[in-house]
Amino acid sequence: MPELQDLIRQGEGEQVEFKKKTTHPTRISRTLASLANARGGHILVGVDDAGRVVGVRDPEEEMYLLQLAAAQYVDPPLDLHFEEVEEDHRTVLIVTVAESRRKPHRAQVAEGDWRGFVRVRDESVQTSGLTEKALERDNATPFEHIPLNRHELAVLEYLKQHPRITLTQYMKLGNLGKRRAYQTLIKLTLHGYIHHHDKEKEVYYTL
Repeated sequence: MPELQDLIRQGEGEQVEFKKKTTHPTRISRTLASLANARGGHILVGVDDAGRVVGVRDPEEEMYLLQLAAAQYVDPPLDLHFEEVEEDHRTVLIVTVAESRRKPHRAQVAEGDWRGFVRVRDESVQTSGLTEKALERDNATPFEHIPLNRHELAVLEYLKQHPRITLTQYMKLGNLGKRRAYQTLIKLTLHGYIHHHDKEKEVYYTL
């Protein structure tokens, strides 16, 4: 288990989330599902957005709400690991979510409405059907990391510097036609290099 201060120094990102408190199972369920669908990670309950330790009043209540979210508001359900840490006479709950072998996990956002999420930087972003298919394949066999050509590598290099890329942006970046650019992005998605998101007006891709 990583040390609390090491996690705080990392800041919020793909594998770390700060929470002052757990407000409702439906809200935290999105974070739980997104971490399980990605590389796993830690939620620090009792730490504010600025990384300050504020502590939790009732760790038992926090654990109850988190377990409720993981068992009833995430499908398939998740197992969580908890550790209570004392820092400046305040209690912080380190919640560990392992990368799942039963992807994709979906979170209940409303009655009868279940949606998939993945971690993008420090946010839980809704997945597309294409990403969910890629996640399902990830359970059966590890993604085949195929050799990439310069156009495919250019996508990854761009996404290391920017949070997302659209088809139009990639066409300009690579000076490619629409068909070839689209085929490249889908190929990278299906081989697990990038994620495909289609829940906004314009489809975009992220690492």
